[in-house]
Amino acid sequence: MARSLTRPGRVSHYTSARTGSTKLRRPFRIRILSLVLRQESPASLADYASVSIAFEVRRVVDVTSSDEDPTRFVLAERAVEPWLKDYDAHGGGPLDWPSQFDVSAWGFFLARAGGRPVGAAACVFRAPDVTTLRGQDDVALVWDIRVAPEARGRGIGRLLVDAVERWAIDRGARWLEVETQDINVPACRFYERHGFELRHVNPGAYPELPAETQLLWYKPLTERATERRSSRSA
Repeated sequence: MARSLTRPGRVSHYTSARTGSTKLRRPFRIRILSLVLRQESPASLADYASVSIAFEVRRVVDVTSSDEDPTRFVLAERAVEPWLKDYDAHGGGPLDWPSQFDVSAWGFFLARAGGRPVGAAACVFRAPDVTTLRGQDDVALVWDIRVAPEARGRGIGRLLVDAVERWAIDRGARWLEVETQDINVPACRFYERHGFELRHVNPGAYPELPAETQLLWYKPLTERATERRSSRSA
């Protein structure tokens, strides 16, 4: 899909005088007329890292088991005092991944508008050094997915998920897994809309972040794989 950035976005931060917490200012929205999404190599990680993953936490979800089916979960939102979350500030961002893992076989995707990165995703499959996969050889892990604050709500996340799904299916994955937390309500609702189901809730997963609960979502790829094979043979 080829579209252009008519106005650059801008992200800034401010400090609340009342709480002292850092917050994300609402960025200028951009109108995307042209978008190019491609798979790229680890050499593009500097461009990848230029896409901010920061967001302002305004709501969290309380997760409970469903009364009708205890294997399913119910997410109830509640408002909190706004604060800034930046995943890259904890444990290193994209530029640190090559020193922590063998990223040579990872799938990296970049969405660019007017040549500027506005979205990115990384996927991992059959990577022994990534413990999050827990040795599962039929599961591909969405290691990271991000859209620039000024470009959110424009469908770029959906395009990135589609690209990751195709990449995973082509390598034989039967499931797609993604991790998020109870403090990331937009991500939770995004994954719900795109066919992921919450399967595991782990309150003690982050000793350094005891207030956050790990949520693991899964999406079956079998049906999508059948559609992809059919389209190839048509």
